[in-house]
Amino acid sequence: MSTENLLKYSIVVLLLPILSFVINIFFGKKLKRASGVIGTSILMLSLVISIIIAFTKLSVYSGAKIIQTSAEWVNFGNVPGIGPLSIVVGIGIDNLSAIMLVVVTLISALVHLFSTEYMSGDPKYTRYFAYLGFFTFSMLGIVLTNNFFLMYVFWELVGISSYLLIGFWYEKRSASNAAKKAFLVNRVGDLGFWLGILILFVSYKSFSFDVIFENIKSGNLPFNSGFYLTLAGILVFCGAIGKSAQFPLHVWLPDAMEGPTPVSALIHAATMVAAGVYLVARVFVMFTADALTFIAYIGAITAFVAATIAITQNDIKKVLAYSTVSQLGYMIMALGVGAYTSGFFHLVTHAWFKAALFLGSGSVIHAMHHALHKAGDHHTDPQDIRNMGGLRKTMPITFITFLMCTFAISGVPFTSGFMSKDGILAGTLAFAHLSGHWLIPIIGFTAAGMTAFYMFRLVIITFTGKPKTTFAENTHESKLVMTLPLIVLAILSFWFFYSVNPFDASKGWFANWIKPPQTVVPAQYQWNFLTTKVSEEVASIDQTMEVEATKTVLEEEIHHNHTTAMILSLSVAGIGILLAFVFYFWKKVDVDALTEKIKPIYNFSLNKWYIDELYQSTIVNGTTAFSRLLGWFDNTIIDGAINGVAAISKWFSFFSGKFDNVVIDGIVNLTAYGTGFIGLLFRKAQTGKVQTYLIIVLIGLVLLFYFVS
Repeated sequence: MSTENLLKYSIVVLLLPILSFVINIFFGKKLKRASGVIGTSILMLSLVISIIIAFTKLSVYSGAKIIQTSAEWVNFGNVPGIGPLSIVVGIGIDNLSAIMLVVVTLISALVHLFSTEYMSGDPKYTRYFAYLGFFTFSMLGIVLTNNFFLMYVFWELVGISSYLLIGFWYEKRSASNAAKKAFLVNRVGDLGFWLGILILFVSYKSFSFDVIFENIKSGNLPFNSGFYLTLAGILVFCGAIGKSAQFPLHVWLPDAMEGPTPVSALIHAATMVAAGVYLVARVFVMFTADALTFIAYIGAITAFVAATIAITQNDIKKVLAYSTVSQLGYMIMALGVGAYTSGFFHLVTHAWFKAALFLGSGSVIHAMHHALHKAGDHHTDPQDIRNMGGLRKTMPITFITFLMCTFAISGVPFTSGFMSKDGILAGTLAFAHLSGHWLIPIIGFTAAGMTAFYMFRLVIITFTGKPKTTFAENTHESKLVMTLPLIVLAILSFWFFYSVNPFDASKGWFANWIKPPQTVVPAQYQWNFLTTKVSEEVASIDQTMEVEATKTVLEEEIHHNHTTAMILSLSVAGIGILLAFVFYFWKKVDVDALTEKIKPIYNFSLNKWYIDELYQSTIVNGTTAFSRLLGWFDNTIIDGAINGVAAISKWFSFFSGKFDNVVIDGIVNLTAYGTGFIGLLFRKAQTGKVQTYLIIVLIGLVLLFYFVS
């Protein structure tokens, strides 16, 4: 396949989901249940083409950095004070985008398939599949674009489509509020993203990644300052803080659970939340040392905060939601410390097992809902794990796939999650050793232990023991159309898809496909271990030695810390799993009694660190109070001034009317009266006799002579 055809096929992959949207939005009422089949078929076709593209790029064109095409969209001509100005847009395929195409289309296709059964009977069935197509189209646009402008356009389309899906059941107040919350919180991050783009555009008169990166590499920095390069990087990263639910903008993601469960799988696995991580990976080369440190700490804090909250949640989707936030923090942290390959690797592996976990939770909720509906119970919460128990007997396929993916997210050996987490934690150790930021690996390992604990807590309470309610006893396994996606995703969570060695992904083919890009930031603004090659370091010590090496000092340090990280990660994961069994399976500890002893800490976690309450009392209430102040100012001051001016104008018009009627009209009338009176007097003199006129003229001459003399 030629590079031209590769790009053409990429456009086809991009347009197929929007075709699904058009068909279902305009002809859905006539198609009815067939709309789900059509949407699923279109996404399956998109998946097949994506696999072909990825295979071709990774095998035939593996040496090519990027295959791309661009076209001029708008030409503003010669702008005064700026010069020639135009906006160029385009698409590009590299190893990063090729793999992401497969991730997005595979997850979306499986979600489509799962939804054909899960959403059956919903009155908005066809609209649901239309929204799914629109959502997938938007995410694929982010993956394929080669410039900031087009990326931002698709970025906002993802925001709009997520609003539609999260608030799909908008008749529920909670769903409507969740959609609005997601939309507004993301606008905060997107504002920062746009400001960062503007700094770069003003500096380089281009939105193209290549143009911007080449300028930075040549030493042409924004406003000739390393500070503005750092600022631009952090502002661009703000977009990821919003989309990938990083602290402190993470609050929207757990509430997004109000949407249908398959939507949760799509949002949490491969689309919306992955967009932020993909953005950081895409522009990784332009981040300065300060920007990377900021990114690393934001990721670490997010991973820790979300993990502490997930421990105490009882809603099955809420546990998985905070788990997603925590794992996203891991990915961002990995990119911040320079563990580029491991960070993106975790994005891919997390997409498989987290999608499976959410779809598995959907299978459980679906079964519980049917059992409750059959019993006529509309009050019991089908998502509360305290109402479940013993489901491994009634739902064996869901249980096995859920357990396999729990192994993966907990970092158990022979899973993909073990390899990706091991790489991330090795990266944090290497970064700490070279930079001195030891708090990052401490947080990373702590969060890893908590992940294993809360995930096995979820599995034990939901699937083991005796059913806690009669409804749990009456559940049954979901149909094949729902369990098949679970099986596929669970299998993808094993190690052999990525490396021959189950304990080291660095030698596998995935690591060969995704290599850390060379930073374009000038050396004085970047970590020296990201710019210095191993060969250069050795040569500086002993110039007689000839060493061929392409790895940076950081990469080599990560390799040296691999074994240490693996031992520590296995240790913390083991401790977490053991504690979960002690507390919830063997019940050696009275959890309720322990909860009472540490009730303040427990409530702090259960209430999500009271961050929502903090935002409510400060930002929301502050905004409301400010709006009321503006309302008072508008009603009292502005309207008062306008009303005052109107009153003055009214009084002045009254006065003017009276002056016009009395004075002006009086003078005019008096003049007219005087003129008329004089006319009457002179009229009497008009006798028609010449003698009379001569006498009047004579009298006039005498008077004139008298006054003149």
